[in-house]
Amino acid sequence: MIIVPGQSGKDLCDPQLGTTRRDILRVGGSGLMGVGLGTLFQLQAATARAAGASPSKTAPGWGKAKSIIMVYLQGGPSHLDLWDPKDDLPENVRSQFKRINSKVPGIDFTEILPKLAQVSDKFTLVRSMSYTPNGLFNHTAAIYQMMTGYTTDKVSPSGQLEPPSPKDFPNFGSQIVRLRPQTVPMLPFVMLPRPLQESNVVGKGGTAGFLGKAFDPYTLFPDGDDMDMTKMDRIKVDDLQLRPEVFALRLQRRAKLRDALSAGMKAVDEAVADYKLDEYYDRALSLVVSGRARDAFNLSAEDEPTRDLYGRNTFGQSCLLARRVIEAGARVVEVIWPKVANSDNHSWDHHIGLTERMKDKSGPMLDQGLSGLLTDLDRRGMLDETLVVAVGEFGRSPRKGVSTSGNGNSPDGRDHWPYCYTALLAGAGIRRGHVHGSSDKTGSAPLTDPVHPGELLASIYHAFGIDPATMVMNHLNQPRELVKAEAVTRLFG
Repeated sequence: MIIVPGQSGKDLCDPQLGTTRRDILRVGGSGLMGVGLGTLFQLQAATARAAGASPSKTAPGWGKAKSIIMVYLQGGPSHLDLWDPKDDLPENVRSQFKRINSKVPGIDFTEILPKLAQVSDKFTLVRSMSYTPNGLFNHTAAIYQMMTGYTTDKVSPSGQLEPPSPKDFPNFGSQIVRLRPQTVPMLPFVMLPRPLQESNVVGKGGTAGFLGKAFDPYTLFPDGDDMDMTKMDRIKVDDLQLRPEVFALRLQRRAKLRDALSAGMKAVDEAVADYKLDEYYDRALSLVVSGRARDAFNLSAEDEPTRDLYGRNTFGQSCLLARRVIEAGARVVEVIWPKVANSDNHSWDHHIGLTERMKDKSGPMLDQGLSGLLTDLDRRGMLDETLVVAVGEFGRSPRKGVSTSGNGNSPDGRDHWPYCYTALLAGAGIRRGHVHGSSDKTGSAPLTDPVHPGELLASIYHAFGIDPATMVMNHLNQPRELVKAEAVTRLFG
C-alpha cells in the first residue's frame, strides 16, 4: 500500500480541495512533461565518465572550451573569394574581388570581408582544409561527414543520402552534451535558425542518431521562409513555457507529490538509488520553471547598438541569439546558414552569379554577423571559454564555369571543391592572429599542413577535454570512436 504523507493537495486555484484520485493521476501528466528532459539529464550524467584519459591532455588547448558556437556555412563558400585570395592568375580562376589587408600583417582577405579583416587578431584561419571525396561531391553526404566525422555507405552517385535515421552517427554536438552534461538548468544543445538541408533531404547529420532522441538538439526554427530576414523577431518557445493555468508553485507541489509516492515504494527506491532520479527530474523541472531558456531567446532584451552590430538579418540575429544562449549556460549552439544548400540568392552554393550574389547578399551578411559575434564575445570575456568555428562542407572550384559535381555552372560560377578550402576558429585557447596551413598558387590543394574535417572535429573534442578516441556504442552495440582522427594541437596557443 502506498501512503502519501504531507499536506493536502491544495493549489491557488482550488484551495477547497484535498488530495483526490485526480490529483494522483495528475502526477502522470507532470511526469510526461519532464520525462524527456529528465531522461536527457540522466543519460548525460551516466556517460560523462566515458571520455577517459587522453594522451594529449597536456597538449595546448586541452579542456579550454566550456561551450561552442558552430557557424555552419551550409552550401560551401568560395575560399578564393573570401579569405584565401590569389593574384596573378588567369581570368577564369582569380577572384573578381580586390585583396585587402587585415589588422594582422600577412593575413589578407578580399574586399568582401572588411569587418572580419579588422578583427583578424582574434582568430586562426585554416587555409588547408581538405579531403578526397568518396561520393561526397554534393552537399548532404559532405555535411554528414563534417557534422559526424563519418561517411556512409549509402551514397548515390550524386552524393545524396537517405533521410535521417536512428542508425546515423551522432552530430558532434550530441556527443559533447552526452560527455559534458549541463550544470545549470539550460538547454544543452540548440540548433537554429533552420535545419541542415539539400533538396528534400532535411536534417541529415543534425541529429543524435544512435545515441537516441534524448541527445537531439533543441531546434529553434522560426516561421517564415529563407528570404524572410525578420523572422528571428518572431521566435516562439511555447514548449519552454508553463501553460497559464499551471502556476510554477503548483507544478513544484506536483513534483513533491511524485516524491512522496516514490518514498512509499521502498523496493523501487533502493533499486534505482544509483541513478539519482530525483536529481534529473529536479533539473528538468528547473529548466521549465526557472525561465532561463525563455529569457535567453528574448532578443528584445538586447540594446539597439548590439543588435545593429550583428546585422538586422536572419544570420546576424541568429549569431546574437547564439551568444545569448551560450551566456545562459548552453553547451553547444549550431547556427546553420539561413539558406538551403542548393539554392539561389544568399545561398553559398554559387554555381551561377557568384560575383553579384556574394558582393551584395551572402558576403555582407557573413562579414557583419561573424565579426559582430567575435567582437561581442571578446569584449564580454566569453571568448576565453567559448570555441567558435565557421566552416562549410567544402569550398568552390578554382576554375570558374566548369563542372566538378555534375552541376551546371555559369562563367562566373564555381562548383564544389573538397580538395582545398578554409575554416575559421577562435576562442578557447585557439591562437589569435594566425594562419594554419597554406594552399597552392591557385587554391586547388593544400601546400602545407592539410587538415581533414575529421581532424577538425577531433580538435573540437580536444578543446572540451574529450579524447577523440573515446568509444561509443552504436545501434548494433558495436564500439566506435568519436572520430577516427587526432586533434591538430598546433591550432592552440
